[in-house]
Formats: sequence, structure tokens, C-alpha cells
Amino acid sequence: MLSSPSGGGKSTIARHLLDAREDVTYSVSATTRGKRPGEEEGRHYHFLSRSEFERRVAADEFAEWAEYEGNLYGTLRSEVERGLGSGRHVVLDIEVAGARQVRKRFPDSVQVFVLPPSASELIHRLTGRNTEPKDAIARRLAIASQELMAAAEYDYVVVNDDVVEAVAQVAAILDVEARRVRRIANLNVVIDNLRKDLTGLSERLGGSDAPA
Repeated sequence: MLSSPSGGGKSTIARHLLDAREDVTYSVSATTRGKRPGEEEGRHYHFLSRSEFERRVAADEFAEWAEYEGNLYGTLRSEVERGLGSGRHVVLDIEVAGARQVRKRFPDSVQVFVLPPSASELIHRLTGRNTEPKDAIARRLAIASQELMAAAEYDYVVVNDDVVEAVAQVAAILDVEARRVRRIANLNVVIDNLRKDLTGLSERLGGSDAPA
């Protein structure tokens, strides 16, 4: 999971990971907000009407969902299952409230909070979009101030000062976590096969201390 205040850069990091690694797939979120210039259905978001979104909530089709700035956002279970079924890592780009729900459903998930390098840089990124009026940006900044308090809930924190370095840090986290013993599903099989081979070699060499 990647979370950050609006403008923190979590979506940009997720896109770079997707472009750079074949073992990563992106979970496209659903939302009731309108499209921004350049956004495409199914690539940036699944754009749903509010009634359709609420219907899917009632049908328990979401792994998580939350309301943000008057719009609904969520992660469809089908998106997560599609990615996991392909044997790849699934990257979720979600808000703090949604991340808390995912922790309950997927306690083994890896959680990364992306911080902006400074308040001034965050303001620069939000105003540089030229997609929202000043009052909307002010509301986003107020929400960001509250969201920052949730950073301590996450496993890792990455400061997005340079996007290339931030992507490298998240990629390193992914690699380390993938090698944790609890994540290797067939570890017992691998160890059993090694022990059998070692026992056989030991017996052929006449050893008397073969593993039991």
C-alpha cells in the first residue's frame, strides 16, 4: 500500500514501479469524481456514478473504500484478486482511511507512507496542477495536515524529494519484504527437499551424523 497526502506523489511512484518492473501490477481504484484532463477510464481510475459505487459497496465488492472531499474512492476486490492471481505484487494507491480497512482484510500487506519534502513543495505541486480552485486546495492542505499524523501507523516512510530516489526506495522495500520467511509459500517444501538430498549424500559418503 502507498499512501500520502494529496500531492505527496504516491500515484507517480506507483506508475514508475509499474513501468520498471514486470513483477508488479497496479490496482486501479474506483471513484465517483469526474475525470481530470488526460485521465483515461480503466487506466487512472474506474469512474463510477455514485449510485453504482454505492451498489457495489452494498454487494461487498470493495476491499476498501472511503469518502474524500465529497467523492467516493475505493479498491475493488476483483482488481486485487486479478493481480494476485497473476503471481505479481499488487500496488495499492490509497488514502489513509482506506489503508486502515486493508490492514484488517490483508494483515500481511506492506504499508508505505510517502512524505513530501516540505510544506512549500506540497503547495507547489497542488497549485501546479491547475485543476482546482484555491478553496479546494486549501481544503486539501487541511486534510493533509491531519493525514500526516497517520504516518506512524505504516511500516515504512519514504520522503519524495526526488522521484527517482523515492521509487528506488520503494522498490528496495518490495524486494526485502518479498524475501521474508513468512512470505515464501513453499519454503517448507524447499527445505524438505534439501534435507533429503543432504541425507542421501551423507549416507553415500558413509557419514554417521545424517540429519534425522
